[in-house]
Amino acid sequence: MFRISPEGFSLDGRPLRVLSGALHYFRVLPEQWPHRLRMLRAMGLNTVETYVPWNLHEPRPGEYDFTGIADLDRFLHASREAGLYAVVRPSPYICAEWENGGLPWWLLADPEVRALRCQDPAYLAHVERWFDRLIPLVAAHQVTRGGNVLMVQTENEYGSYGTDSGYLDHLAEAMRARGVEVPLFTSDGPDDFFLTGGTAAGHLATVNFGSRATEAFAGLKRLRPEDPLMCMEFWCGWFDHWGAEHVVRDPKDAADTLAEILGAGASVNLYMAHGGTNFSTWAGANTQDPATGERYVPTVTSYDYDAPIDERGCVTDKFFAFRDVLARYAQEPLPEPEAPAPLLPATTLELTRSVALLGLLDALADEEVSAPTPPSFEDLGIAHGLVLYTSAIPGPRGPYPLSVQGLADRAHVYVDGEPVGVLERGGNESVEGVRVNGERSRVELLVESMGRVNYGVGLGELKGVRRVLHTQQMLHGWTARAVPLGHGTPDRIPWDSPSVAAEGGATEPGPGPVFHRGFLEVTEPGDTYLALPGWGKGYVWVNGFCLGRYWESRGPQRTLYVPWPLLRGGRNEVVVLELDGCARPVVELREAPDLG
Repeated sequence: MFRISPEGFSLDGRPLRVLSGALHYFRVLPEQWPHRLRMLRAMGLNTVETYVPWNLHEPRPGEYDFTGIADLDRFLHASREAGLYAVVRPSPYICAEWENGGLPWWLLADPEVRALRCQDPAYLAHVERWFDRLIPLVAAHQVTRGGNVLMVQTENEYGSYGTDSGYLDHLAEAMRARGVEVPLFTSDGPDDFFLTGGTAAGHLATVNFGSRATEAFAGLKRLRPEDPLMCMEFWCGWFDHWGAEHVVRDPKDAADTLAEILGAGASVNLYMAHGGTNFSTWAGANTQDPATGERYVPTVTSYDYDAPIDERGCVTDKFFAFRDVLARYAQEPLPEPEAPAPLLPATTLELTRSVALLGLLDALADEEVSAPTPPSFEDLGIAHGLVLYTSAIPGPRGPYPLSVQGLADRAHVYVDGEPVGVLERGGNESVEGVRVNGERSRVELLVESMGRVNYGVGLGELKGVRRVLHTQQMLHGWTARAVPLGHGTPDRIPWDSPSVAAEGGATEPGPGPVFHRGFLEVTEPGDTYLALPGWGKGYVWVNGFCLGRYWESRGPQRTLYVPWPLLRGGRNEVVVLELDGCARPVVELREAPDLG
């Protein structure tokens, strides 16, 4: 049995210091899990920690996916085969810089759900249905049943959000009722308001921090003197936002803090040991003020996190600095780190077919919806992608400003088919001098969603636009067509139709977003980094798998990691959806990342 005492942890009567590293199965391809897990062992860790993102596994109510990158059962088996214990954090909410903090978008479309992360009956009904499917899977891997799961989290950093202690109790009871036998725990910041709002009586309290370990543990001990010391998230790096500087942390500084944690007799979980990638549209977003939800800042595609094992699975200086510290606590010599997959040689690739997105609506878009005011993405049943909103301004009149309120998150604006501007949430949200010369002018907004906020009071936001005004007058009579974006989107494009250019002769697709397509010949699959110098903003697919968003014109990330399992010997399809226009549809394959 795994037991907790004020002195620490024990397993089957023997002391066990938990030396854990965060590695999220949903940010790494399954073929790469064994290598990454062995790299944790080589660094000196004995445990792997992972969140479980509800929205990945239940994309629509009652529809579950535990296959491929979502195969949690396979990941837990792989972690045990690698000789690691596991800490599982299957909260309804995970934060993790993940879309909506792991909460499904469709919760926001349920009119009966009045509030998230509290004892709202409709919300809890969805949580319990999800737990019916998830918790027995996790329970089967507990150390009490011959598996490797030591502990399970009830809710994540709840002290950063709310004070509904009955909600935490409800989650704990729901997990116990579905088979969780190992200790339950919470994790929060070390300040008193975090711990008094987020901990639960009778369950282990752990703390999250990046520095000042002695001070953080003293705060925990003042409020929870019977709990052993554990840092559930030692922030040894950090994540990046579009338009901001790339964040790095000095390896020696991070290793010194790790030594301070272990010197206090505490257990630890490195967050992150290996970050991975926010594939497809799964990257979340933050706000610069989590207490008000103001000043939206979306997260980049890479989740390298400046972790000791980088996005490709390579060792770093931080890896060896941590290994030196962890080796002092090892029971036996550490295995040597393994090399990652080979790199493809650097090359350039011309994308020779091009077709305008707006000419593909019948192939890509959902049915048109009419409404007096612009419906949200959630109203339209779309998680992420693009929505084309269309209305009209009566005339003659003008010129007056055309402004958008409640924009989430970016809009290309057209008047009578001509582009007049690109609007951004928190930036320029109006087009000046829009005139109507005849009886009416057609107004179109192609709105793109970025990640939903994953932390603070901004959690649970709607995507799309709330209202559009010409001068002070709201525009009514809208139609909307949703274009979902994700894995498999290029498969729906009729590349061989007469309207799409023949191989080697790209058309001039006109204004608006454009899909570009080319083929990469590969002798043997390997890792690579895809760069788009001179491009603007958009999405990339390799053999139908969405690598994620790029924003070359904004940065800091300017390459996308392409894992070897996505490629095959022979011809490989590369598709780019460029939203802002580019001078020449050529991409580069590079041998090193550019994260800023």
